[in-house]
Order: sequence, then structure tokens, then C-alpha cells
Amino acid sequence: MKGFNTEQDHPAAESSNVYDVSDPTKNVDDDGREKRTGTWLTASAHIITAVIGSGVLSLAWAIAQLGWIAGTLILVIFSFITYFTSTMLADCYRAPDPVTGKRNYTYMDVVRSYLGGRKVQLCGVAQYGNLIGITVGYTITASISLVAVGKANCFHKKGHEADCTISNYPYMAVFGIIQIILSQIPNFHKLSFLSLMAAAMSFTYATIGIGLAIATVAGGKVGKTNMTGTVVGVDVTAAQKIWRSFQAVGDIAFAYAYATVLIEIQDTLKSSPAENKSMKRASLVGVSTTTFFYILCGCLGYAAFGNKAPGDFLTDFGFYEPYWLIDFANACIAFHLIGAYQVFAQPIFQFVEKRCNRNWPDNKFITSEYSVNVLFLGKFNISLFRLVWRTAYVVITTVVAMIFPFFNAILGLIGAASFWPLTVYFPVEMHIAQTKVKKYSPRWIGLKMLCWVCLIVSLLAAAGSIAGLISSVKTYKPFRTIHE
Repeated sequence: MKGFNTEQDHPAAESSNVYDVSDPTKNVDDDGREKRTGTWLTASAHIITAVIGSGVLSLAWAIAQLGWIAGTLILVIFSFITYFTSTMLADCYRAPDPVTGKRNYTYMDVVRSYLGGRKVQLCGVAQYGNLIGITVGYTITASISLVAVGKANCFHKKGHEADCTISNYPYMAVFGIIQIILSQIPNFHKLSFLSLMAAAMSFTYATIGIGLAIATVAGGKVGKTNMTGTVVGVDVTAAQKIWRSFQAVGDIAFAYAYATVLIEIQDTLKSSPAENKSMKRASLVGVSTTTFFYILCGCLGYAAFGNKAPGDFLTDFGFYEPYWLIDFANACIAFHLIGAYQVFAQPIFQFVEKRCNRNWPDNKFITSEYSVNVLFLGKFNISLFRLVWRTAYVVITTVVAMIFPFFNAILGLIGAASFWPLTVYFPVEMHIAQTKVKKYSPRWIGLKMLCWVCLIVSLLAAAGSIAGLISSVKTYKPFRTIHE
């Protein structure tokens, strides 16, 4: 068992937002940073923004592959697993004591404090690789939602069989421009307003999806459902049943994962009440709310469409009318993804900027900030380095999204690779180190079994994602219409 490493680097020391704790005129926390003001409510908004993505609308497809029993059961099981491991991770924000110990600002800092060694590098690769993949995937998904608005209007005017071909590229460019502007928000602490807006948008489009599914079921136009999901020889082949079931389990497991940003969210919380207590409450609210919407969307969507449930019943046009409501729901998805992009991009921005500040502390281009007055926003600090680097990042992710429009299939594979280490393995291992769980005790055995079961899930999901990726590459057509 590794000892606690309290000699970790704290790049934030170079930040202009760090003050002398002994100066009574400065409103600072115990680490010399600007006073944190976050609460369990703002943390809940961050979690909901990170977790309830547009993927909630694809859960009907996942349950269609698994059936009523397995699909619903897996949804509930992974909600418990996610909440359980998130409470462990929340206790590791400070080390060695969860209430009075030294703060860790990033997931890598936490792993460095409790585990050390090569596991720190493994954590960095898994976390930042996943975050980069998500930002590319969100660029694609937002453009798909915006294109769906144009298609819905086209289908309404010309009929559901009309050729309504619309390019995604202009919408990706618009999304990228918006992200360039929002990326100048200095850090996670300033994102609360954006997360609250995004959380409201996610509730809105999920509720619309649920309402449309209820209307379909009430109207009697329901699809054929089974206790075991899609039927071999009728809906799918035997091979498709296996691979899609694996992919569906992975989709459900990854749909809850927010460990990649949990520590960064917790670092926004004020210290009274204790951060781990507030974070656990926020996790309970976030996961409970998410599970409620997931079950409603998944089960009602499956009841409405049956085994023919589309991958996304808004953007894949499970519904055509009322077209104006479909337009509004897809616009809400796009607005939600604008905020969600920032929630996942901010840890990347902070990581690079802190490393650069630490490596080149005398470089004025990197360390200097300039105060400017922005209309309606008042005084705003601008960093030339932040402006250039963050703009370059957004441009690169937008270009990658344009080059690989089937990247969402790749994202499933990235999720499979990062789910196990970030959501399960590291929280469990750090909990064992922190609480000194006795080796081979019943609790130790139970925690290790949880790790192994989730590893198997990740491997099976990865296999299903690879099969889905191969299928996506083979069938991809640029500017494809909905009926091709």
C-alpha cells in the first residue's frame, strides 16, 4: 500500500488568483485560493449537465436490445454503482483526512496522493483522453440536433418521404465559434450560470421526449416489445443480438459516469459544510434525478417504439409531429451541449495552463492577465495565452469532428476504456488506502469483486463498440438523408 504523498505539485500557486492567507483583507480559503462559493445545488447542476446528455434519448434503443427485465435492472444497478463509487471519490478530495486534509485540485492529484507511481499517468491518459473525446463528440451531436431542426421543418412542408439533405458542417462551425467565446470563462468556478442553464435544457428536452412517448402509447400506436428485447431472426441476427446487447450495457454504464470531472466540481464547493458532505449530497441528487429521467425515457421510449426503437427518438425522427415541438426539443439539446462542452473542457484547459505556468513562470505571455471592460459583463480579465490556446483547442476539436462525423461510434470505445479505471478502480483502490481496509476481509473482497465485474462489463462493451464502429464506417455516407 502506498503512503500519502503530500509533496504533490500545486501549480495553482502560480495563478494570479492565489493570495496570501495571512492577509486579512483578502477573501481566501485555507489554501490561499480565492474563496469558493459553490453549494450542493450548483454541484448538482454541474453533475446533471455532465450526466444527462442527449444520450438519454437513446436509452430506448438500449432497452430494446436487452428487454424489459434486464434493461431496467441494469439501469438501476449502475445508478447504485455510480453513486457508491462517487462517494468514495468525494472523500478523497482532501488527503489524508477527508475533512481536514490537504486539498487535491484534480483527479490526477488525488491519485498521486493516495496511490502514486505509474497509476498517476494511467489516470491522466484515461481522464484527459476521455474528456477530449467527449468534446469532439458533443460538437458532432450538437450539429446533428441543429440539422434535425432544419429537417423537421423540411419534412413538415414537403412530406416525410422528402429528400431533406442538410450538411452538418456549417452547424459544427457555428458551435465552434460559440465555444471559442465561452472558453474564455477563466475556470470551473465561473461556470455555475452555464451549468444551471444547461441542466434546465436537459430537463426540458427529456420531458418533451417523455411526453411524446406517453402520447404515442396513449394513442395505441405502440411497437412490439419483449421481456428479452429484440428477437433473433425477426429483428436482428444472432451476432447482432450479442454485440448490440454488449453495446447497450456499456451505453447504460457510461451514461452515468461523471468521475472525470467530479474532483473539479468538488473544488468549487465552499468548505462549510465539509466539501465531501456537500458533494455526496449533490451526487445523490444528481444520480437520483438522472435515474428517474433515464427510466422514464428508456422505458416509455421502448413502450412507444418497441424493438424498432431508433438510436435517438428526436434526431432520428421517431416523431415527426408536432414539428415545432421537435424543433424546440432539438434546440434545447444544442443549448445543453453548449454548456456541457465547457464542463468537460475546463479540466483540460486548467491542466495545460497550470503546467505552462509552472514550467515558464517568467513568461509574460503565459502569466500576464489584462483587465478589460466588457459590455453587460463589467470587468473581465483576459489572458493572451488563454485566448490563443483555448481558441486553438476548440478549432482542432471542431476540425476533427468535421473529418470524422462518425466519431460518436469511437466515443463509445473511449468510454469503455475510461469507465473502469476512473469510475470504479481508482475510487475503490483509494478508498481501501484511505480507510485501511484489511486485506481479504469481507469488505475488501466485496470491493475487489465490484472491480472485476465492472472490468468485464467494460471489456464486453468495448467489443460491442468496436463492432458498432466497424458497421458505422462501412455504412457511412456523407450528407445522408434520414431515409437513405
